[in-house]
Amino acid sequence: MDTTFAPDAPAAHEAESAGPEAPPAPRPGMGALPHEGGTAFRVWAPNAARVHVTGTFNDWSEDAAPMTAEGDGFWYADVAGAGPGAEYRFRIDGPHGTFTRIDPYAREVTNSVGNGVVPDPHYDWEGDAFEMPDWNRLVIYELHVGTFSRDGAEGEVGTFEAAAARFEHLRALGVNAIQIMPTAEFAGDLSWGYNPAHIFAVESAYGGPAAFKDFVRAAHTHGLAVILDVVYNHFGPSDVDLWQFDGWSENDRGGIYFYNDDRASTPWGDTRPDYGRPEVRQFIRDNALFWLDEFHVDGLRFDMTLYIRNYEGTEDEADRNPDGTSLMAWINEEVRARHPKAITIAEDLRSRDFVTGEIGFGAQWDAEFVHPVREVLTVPEDDARDMGAVVHALLHGYNGDPFQRVVYTESHDEVANGKARVPAEVDGDDQEGWAAQKRATLGAALVMTAPGIPMMFQGQEFLQGDWFDDAVPLDWSRAEDFRGIVRLWRDLIALRLDRDGGAGGLSGRGIEILARDDARKLLAVRRFEEEGDDGVLVVMNFRAEAQDVAFGLHAGGAWRVRVNTDWGGYSPDFGGQESHDLLAEEAEGDGPPFRASVSVGAYSALVLTR
Repeated sequence: MDTTFAPDAPAAHEAESAGPEAPPAPRPGMGALPHEGGTAFRVWAPNAARVHVTGTFNDWSEDAAPMTAEGDGFWYADVAGAGPGAEYRFRIDGPHGTFTRIDPYAREVTNSVGNGVVPDPHYDWEGDAFEMPDWNRLVIYELHVGTFSRDGAEGEVGTFEAAAARFEHLRALGVNAIQIMPTAEFAGDLSWGYNPAHIFAVESAYGGPAAFKDFVRAAHTHGLAVILDVVYNHFGPSDVDLWQFDGWSENDRGGIYFYNDDRASTPWGDTRPDYGRPEVRQFIRDNALFWLDEFHVDGLRFDMTLYIRNYEGTEDEADRNPDGTSLMAWINEEVRARHPKAITIAEDLRSRDFVTGEIGFGAQWDAEFVHPVREVLTVPEDDARDMGAVVHALLHGYNGDPFQRVVYTESHDEVANGKARVPAEVDGDDQEGWAAQKRATLGAALVMTAPGIPMMFQGQEFLQGDWFDDAVPLDWSRAEDFRGIVRLWRDLIALRLDRDGGAGGLSGRGIEILARDDARKLLAVRRFEEEGDDGVLVVMNFRAEAQDVAFGLHAGGAWRVRVNTDWGGYSPDFGGQESHDLLAEEAEGDGPPFRASVSVGAYSALVLTR
């Protein structure tokens, strides 16, 4: 099945004559556009006087393949014999000098400072009938391709192929979506990926575009949606051929793709794209749709949207960038129209309803959950644990919809940059000890039973410690050493997705606080789909000793314990507190007509269903 990518571009001109000598009409699209007889090329270089395509197909000639000016700064050529796999660059001549540049739309590069590669437009997606789950039934696993799995020697980077070899683990764990940190070509081979040098090219050290398509196809075969992290708040800042692309710039700034004044400044360098320039807007919009159209990914996570909609990351009126805001809204509108099941997720972290409202993102990472919950889990003294903060984290949502948020205790941001994973924050000297295990798994139960889209970070299921380092691979031996903790996560995820029935309330919007004891650090909630549903009961103990908790219910009858995070089978260090099924009996006096009580272990959670 052919899937040639052709983003929107200037309309093809009609041939001037219908006779046999008439040249073929220019092909639509940007970058390298391979076809049966060769490859067409189009580039935007408004300050160029002449542009040529040079590459392996013409022995890197400086003048063998001149491009024709189409107007509005676009240049076009159709080169016979230039086929997939050929390397190429654009040679740009003008009043500001002569340059050879990598194609901004290059879908493959030899490396971040190498050459563009004419893409192979053919990939067989036949049989890839994967359908994105409903968003309220997503469980996301964030991973970094370079460290998730390595099949080479010490110090080598991980690859798409090596990462895909671990999909059986993820399927057994029960997650149904993976969110991968950026895979656009970056400087060097080791990186988090948030320094994109070429936003259309797939990181060559990971395996390049064909390997990424194989990765997505394998993920779909294993029942995993793929959500890709994209970076539009800045480019680079290193190995960026877009910088002064056709020679023009002002104030010694970045030229046609960037702001050329103080608006260029970001925390990552002076490389903020010019969101007001139509060609740059089109470039970024084309890239977002490219991953969905060409690579069949199921969603996009936008890095730090705060610095797209604002210049300095404040909420001051003078700091707002309406062009950045309208660009994101345009992209979200296009994604909804072309891929209605796809999800777009914003990392904004300012808890603004309009991010998932007017701007149109499907969900946003929720700072109102992760920050208070991590504080409650990691503060040393039990008396300092704030049940009000937990309640706020559970009840928070955007525009009245809790599934407009992603909830988590670990992400790549939360486990680096001066912070560490939850077990390390709990007890840095004993990250595998009782307290670290207990509070980390209590956090797992909180994430998997809260209203919202739950997310976990790679290795969290086997208590990976310390902090995230892009040079340090996951220690997969821990999956066996902590197989009980892996099973705990698996059991929680199975309940969250109602795999065995009876727990559908966990994917509903409803939540009711049944009991909150600030002194004893106890919390009981009911999660439900519709108001009249029995739902699911979640009881949590944030103290270091087992306790009994009583609470009222609106209906009588028996409830069965489905998960007890203190079960000894999860860890030999756990207390194995006996938490029996409960029976709600008629209550006297005011309040709910029925009452029940249950015993819950230290730093533990119970999940009960009818």
